[in-house]
Amino acid sequence: MEEKKKFKFWRIVRSIGLLLLVVLILGVVANMLVTKYEQKKYPAWGQLLEVSGKKMHVYSKGETGNTIVLLSGLGTAAPVLDFEPLMNALAQNNKVVVLEPFGSGWSEQTSKQRTVENIVEEWRTALQKANVKGPYVLMSHSISGIYSMYYVNKYPSEVKAVIGVDPALPQAIEYFKESAPAMPKYMSLAAPTGLARLASYVNPKSILPISADGTYSEENLKLTKILTAWNAYNKNVVNETNEINNNIKKTKNLSFPSNVPVMIFTTKPDKVNEEGKSNITFYETQLKNVASNKLVVLEGHHYLHWTYSKKIAEEVNEFLTTAYPGN
Repeated sequence: MEEKKKFKFWRIVRSIGLLLLVVLILGVVANMLVTKYEQKKYPAWGQLLEVSGKKMHVYSKGETGNTIVLLSGLGTAAPVLDFEPLMNALAQNNKVVVLEPFGSGWSEQTSKQRTVENIVEEWRTALQKANVKGPYVLMSHSISGIYSMYYVNKYPSEVKAVIGVDPALPQAIEYFKESAPAMPKYMSLAAPTGLARLASYVNPKSILPISADGTYSEENLKLTKILTAWNAYNKNVVNETNEINNNIKKTKNLSFPSNVPVMIFTTKPDKVNEEGKSNITFYETQLKNVASNKLVVLEGHHYLHWTYSKKIAEEVNEFLTTAYPGN
């Protein structure tokens, strides 16, 4: 009798397992079909250019003034959509270019490691193929601050100024005595299995910008949900996360060149640690040897461009005019 109960129990477990496997397979197939349909229905806004054997999306707006290159933070599913209000504000006086890194927006995914060297060379290749002339104002959000630091040191003649929107910089880990983040590789299954798509419908607020009504159009928000379903936690995002520590080691001895103007936007600190350190004191150490610099502190969260696009654009225009009068 006991053996029959065990047999029945394991048969039920096996049946449930097979059912879950079938549901998973159907979910993957359905997600693939829906994604293919969406990619045809919602084509890229800009140019799809071949970079290292894969297609990278480059979108630009505006014709005159400084050439500002907007560079997104880690895991931003659709940089062009995320930056749209800031891009619109900046483009009134500048030529604004958004590079969508591999694994984000309308760009394809790549098998190349997300090292700082590969990422920066991909940026340069994309800009050159898009016929975007430098020198550039590199405007980086979050993790892209590390890549901008590498870029301005390796190719100083190509960079006119560096603007950071709460940027990650190589020395921060050591300054705050923290460790670099990591992400398990299985997270890369979220997008292909359709889990990311499911999450975008179940809890859309978790993936949409926190901003005032009307900042982002309904079309933008709809596309953000769709592109998040394509890209969330894909292999490039996971690899880039796990490469952060190595990229910091390669760049931690770098600093901003003294002759390149640098402007940083950051948030009011939630707290100051026992050593009196905060994000503000850290950025001050990064700017102290830069001849032309400015630190702007705003009330808000890490994605300052979600709520301060017009303010940021005004500050950037004023700073660049001061740094390069008559230009």
